[in-house]
Amino acid sequence: MPKKPASTISFEQSLSELESIVQRLESGQLPLEDALNEFERGVTLARQGQQQLQQAEQRVQILLAQDEHAELSTFTPEN
Repeated sequence: MPKKPASTISFEQSLSELESIVQRLESGQLPLEDALNEFERGVTLARQGQQQLQQAEQRVQILLAQDEHAELSTFTPEN
């Protein structure tokens, strides 16, 4: 699978790639150098995802700030 630069893929694509990287690393079948490269890519993707989530949160904060009656509450995902 060709690697795209992290800055050109969506949050969902980077999350999917990150999940694939975790699976490959957990398999224990990668040579050390390949494992290090995969780990490095994973760190890059995780940082990008965190940044995208922070930007999304800021956008939500701005939108809610425009409505003085909107109330912020903690998000609890359903499993």
